[in-house]
Order: sequence, then structure tokens, then C-alpha cells
Amino acid sequence: MRRLFSILLLFLSLKSVDAQIVDFNHLNFKKADSIALALKGESLTNLPELSYKLTNQLTTEAERFRAIYRWVCDNIANDYTLYLKNDRQRRRFKDDSLKFSAWNTKFRSELFGTLLKKKRTICTGYAYLVKTLSDFADLECEIVQGFGRVSTTNVETLDLPNHSWNAVKLKNKWYLCDPTWASGIPNPTTNRFRFQYNDGFFLANPKLFAVNHFPIDRRWWLLDDEDIPSFETFLKSPVLYGNAYKNLENHYEPQQMHHTIKPYKTLAFNYLLKKTIQPEQVKLGFDNGFSEWKEQPTSISIKDKSLEFEHQFNQTGFYDVHLYIDNDLISTYTVEVKK
Repeated sequence: MRRLFSILLLFLSLKSVDAQIVDFNHLNFKKADSIALALKGESLTNLPELSYKLTNQLTTEAERFRAIYRWVCDNIANDYTLYLKNDRQRRRFKDDSLKFSAWNTKFRSELFGTLLKKKRTICTGYAYLVKTLSDFADLECEIVQGFGRVSTTNVETLDLPNHSWNAVKLKNKWYLCDPTWASGIPNPTTNRFRFQYNDGFFLANPKLFAVNHFPIDRRWWLLDDEDIPSFETFLKSPVLYGNAYKNLENHYEPQQMHHTIKPYKTLAFNYLLKKTIQPEQVKLGFDNGFSEWKEQPTSISIKDKSLEFEHQFNQTGFYDVHLYIDNDLISTYTVEVKK
């Protein structure tokens, strides 16, 4: 009976559907951020000491985790070359379990060596460091393995887990965050990394998170069962950019990236904003393979934080359609207009 009760408590604690940053609007994270900034450049040779320095002046769990998370995002570079190397080898050995396991073991050693010596890593290293520093601060934090989708992801070949992030327990609720995507932007052409902290990935809305994060372990959706998408649905989802997490609380429609419609028909768009905006701040960008342009949607409605609009497509053709809010690129869809 006691074991059953413990399992029930765990199940209930994971049902954190509404667990997101707004739960901590009463807190000011400036002190936590300033501590992380003051310790910029600290070595990774003594992780217990680093964790103590980051958290000992802070009183709440959320602030202590914030200092750890912010320090990792501001001090660890995303090594895109290392990511490509790992992805290439894992695909090479995916049908040979022994070679696959041997490569993972070898790469793990290289990964953590690069992290500790050069402060460069991939998503696994980010998630590991956030968890380890949290453990030393007596914060309950887990590494979540799964699939991640960005604009450069080839969904046709996405058959192996390719991303890691974190879940953290604060005030008896679990929250999601992605330190890798929050840290900055690696250039896939030059492989150079630029630090550019994105606060939108800190304690993000699980429903928005689900558009481009697919955990292997079902419990880390933090969603009601009926809201958990299938893997096929996940692969068909729109492309979300980092700016989506800055501007949106949730993404409702369109639920798929690709659409086929007839001329003079409309496509509906629906979002929940983090803050209210003016209609003129909403633009759609179009690319038909020959030219690019921007225009406002055909019709638009903004009520409080609800943004709904429709756009009518009159000319046949194939279009990449990009949503911009105040010049921030939010999401991408494709629309084929044919008779």
C-alpha cells in the first residue's frame, strides 16, 4: 500500500500541465542573474564549489536553479562540429548494437573532456552540467532524452534521438527547460557559435515545448494524455524558432507545417501571446522560389493575448510562409495553392 501511494504521488507530481515561468512572477531573478554574471569564466574543475558559489546567497529553489541555468547558458558554447561528428557516427553504427555502444562510450569520454577543458559541448553536456550543479545544490533535476526539431532538421531521416534537455522540480512541480537552445546560435555554415541568451526556454509552457521537443520517456511531456502527440504528428508540426519562446505562450494553429489549398481559400492562424501587441506588428513573409516579400494577413483579431488571423491565397504556387511579430521570426509553414 505504501509503495502504491508513493507511485501515485510521483504520478501526480509529474502532471504539471500548467507548470511554467508565470508560476514565479512574484520572484525577481535579477539577483540570481547578477550572481551568474559575476561568476562568468569560472572553472569547471570543482563543480561542488561552483554550485555553492552560484546558490548560497539565494533563498528559493527557483532562484537557485535560475543562477545555475543562467551560468551554464552564458558560459558553455555549443560545439556544432562535435554534434555533427556524433550524429554521423551514430547513424553509421545504428544497425550494429555493439559498435553503436562502443562509439557512445568513446564519445562520452571525449564529450565530457571537451566540456571540462574547453567549455564546449553539445546538448548532452548542457543537460548533464545543469543536472550536476543542481544535484550539488539539493535541487531535483533530471536529464530528458528525446527528439528535437529546428529549421535545419531533416524529418525524413529523424529516426534516432538527437536532443537532450532538463526537467527540474520546484515547489513540488516539474518544469521544462532547454539550456542548449537557450545559450545561443551555432551557424550551420561556419560552425561558429554566438552566445545569445533566450529566456523563453526557461521553465517553458509544456504545450509550446511539445511542438519541437519529443521526449522518449512519456512522463516528461508534463501534459494530459489526450494532449500528447504521436511521433508522426510531431514530425508534421510547424518549424518554431527561438523567438517563438520569447513571444508566445502557446501555438494552436496551424498544427501542421505543410498545407494544400485551392485558390482564394484562407488558412487560419491562432496563438496565445505573452503580451498584447498591435495588429501592425504582425506580418507574414512569403517565398515562392523566385521572390520574397512581406504583407499583413488578410484579416486579424487581437483580444488581450489571443492572436487570430487568416490569410487568403489567390495565386497558385508553392510558398514558404513565415510569421513575424515585430520583426522577430516566429514560425514557418509551407502552402501549396493548386486548382
